[in-house]
Amino acid sequence: MIRFSVIRRLRRRLHVKCTGWLFTDAQAAYIEEMLERTDAIEKAQFFTRSGEVVVIHNGDEAAVKAAILSIRDLDLTKAPALTEYSPRLVNKRYREDMINQTLLYVGKRLLLPMPLRTAWSWVSAVKFVGKAVKALWKRRLTVDVLDGVAIMVSLLRGDVSTAGAVMYLLGIGETLEEWTLRKSVLNLAESMSLNVDKVWVKVDGTEISRPVAEVSEGDLVVLRQGEVVPVDGVVVDGVVLVNESSMTGEPVPVRRDAESSVYAGTVIEEGECTIEVRGNSKSSRYEKIVALIEESEQMKSGMEQKAFHMADRLVPLSFAGTLLTYLLTRNTMKALSFLMVDFSCALKLSIPLAVLSAMQEASRRGITVKGGKFLEQIAAADMVVFDKTGTLTKAEPVFEQIIPFDGRDADEMLMLAACLEEHFPHSMAKAVVNAATQHNLPHKELHSKVEYIVAHGIASRVSRYRCRIGSAHFIFEDEKTVIPEDEIDKFNALPNTSSHLYLAIRGRLAAVICIKDPVREEAAQVVRELHELGVKKVVMMTGDSKRNAERVAADIGIDEVYAEVLPGDKAAFVKQAKEDGYTVMMVGDGINDSPALSEANVGVAMNEGAPIAQKIANVTISSNNLQALVDLRRISMALMKRIHFNYNSIVGVNGGLVGLGVFEILTPSTTAWLHNLFTLGIGLRSMTPLLPDTCAEQNREVNR
Repeated sequence: MIRFSVIRRLRRRLHVKCTGWLFTDAQAAYIEEMLERTDAIEKAQFFTRSGEVVVIHNGDEAAVKAAILSIRDLDLTKAPALTEYSPRLVNKRYREDMINQTLLYVGKRLLLPMPLRTAWSWVSAVKFVGKAVKALWKRRLTVDVLDGVAIMVSLLRGDVSTAGAVMYLLGIGETLEEWTLRKSVLNLAESMSLNVDKVWVKVDGTEISRPVAEVSEGDLVVLRQGEVVPVDGVVVDGVVLVNESSMTGEPVPVRRDAESSVYAGTVIEEGECTIEVRGNSKSSRYEKIVALIEESEQMKSGMEQKAFHMADRLVPLSFAGTLLTYLLTRNTMKALSFLMVDFSCALKLSIPLAVLSAMQEASRRGITVKGGKFLEQIAAADMVVFDKTGTLTKAEPVFEQIIPFDGRDADEMLMLAACLEEHFPHSMAKAVVNAATQHNLPHKELHSKVEYIVAHGIASRVSRYRCRIGSAHFIFEDEKTVIPEDEIDKFNALPNTSSHLYLAIRGRLAAVICIKDPVREEAAQVVRELHELGVKKVVMMTGDSKRNAERVAADIGIDEVYAEVLPGDKAAFVKQAKEDGYTVMMVGDGINDSPALSEANVGVAMNEGAPIAQKIANVTISSNNLQALVDLRRISMALMKRIHFNYNSIVGVNGGLVGLGVFEILTPSTTAWLHNLFTLGIGLRSMTPLLPDTCAEQNREVNR
């Protein structure tokens, strides 16, 4: 029987001890997932060794208590097994690796007699000397050579302590660098993993919405533009262009037609098709995604690469300084001062750790960054381009009213509109579908094949009549829809405080659906703070009407606004801005934004947006609050400052230690120890929060 006791209770944080059961990592992850399904719980963290759970909540302690007590009712023996790619197991492995290295190092120094310590050090040195020999064999004078020589010289001089300290810190730095890359890979792979709840399955010629978990081999699944392919399959009807970058790394979409295979996790960029399922929802190829990303160097920021290359370039200077000092002084001790101070050790330890810390800090705020290099781009961005609907305005527009034309019935038109719109993942489409549900207008599939036209609308046929729904540009300019002659005044009197969807049947206007598009409360403050943080220009681009776009822009304080634009226009604007010298950050959430997100220096997608936008974007914000964008900018800028500070400090302090050694103020062993202590200190500093108000910001996020 599991028993619970409260260890600590804070205003929005509860720390509970669980006894009576030995929990595995899989069970701990299962418990975390179950607890986080409770609306009152923002985040749950379970510690298997101590059997303790820490819960961050919204203040509803009764709901939190009930959720924790419900752990007793879980069948923990059926907890899903964790894969080797589980973030929980990966983080645990690296943490334990670092703890073990530290305990082993301290234990050797305290418990082993000198002869055994010496023998151990010589055996451990083989790894580092081997790397040095390989580098020299390839005629490359790299940091590995400097490390190997420094360790060997220390051992030959009998300075086992210094050699051991150097090897320990190099090992810790290597572990942290690998952990940083692994963390980046897993964040990216998680953002690429499937986020599909339901699919359209064709049964006897009729499309039926079905949970993806219930899809089985042989089923016919209908896929449309902007949707994620939920399962592996073969195209049996239709032609599509598929973005397979999550599997191949190539961003150029490929054509898939009859008898062609499509794979889970890829995205339909254009067209529509029906596939026959050849697997199930569990075959998401997550492992292949991870393997693909791990082969890429895109995860490292430019600052990391620059620092590592600089470390290699400093190696010849270290050897030259050693040789020159010996030739001038004939003093071996002075010459060794150059070898005992390794610039690369601190660089390789502190910079990956700073990047990892920044990504984790962003993650705690609901921001997933797909690589360190994007943090650098965000810090450098001097233009931010926003989409409007679902980005600057709330992600869930609200149905206001439907105005029928041409003698049509309002309820019938709303039912028809919902019937068409439910096939496509867009915030305005959801508003129409929700309105039909709230008005108790359950609909049948009355239409034939549905075609989605990007940035325009939807085309279909009902009975034998042509039916269109979409923007004014699509309905009146492309489709040449006619407004009934006796209702011109009614059309001109449409409210100008809302967005409009136009429904046309047989080429005549049948109804206008008015959608409230409320501006996010925090949007104006976010724009103001972005300007304060160095962004020169904030732009809004939308396919909505000029009237509505200018109203929103005026409320928020946007510098430039472009209305009634197409997806290609957004991408062209971003491309031109880059050519003009701007570093562009694009923020959007829809299918229409995907070309611009791909074109920008860094693309940011809102979590509730279209799957294709989230796939293409470099950053995903899961928080339903634009303030996270300001937090992201601050984190990125603080990271760049920290990296510059680390680099300058490492070069300055280590250069000073070399000088003190050359003038015999300090012995080589002393300079080596001071260097190692400084390296450890700057590494610990790199783990501290980048923003001073981290706790306050996290509480603010919970309060939302």
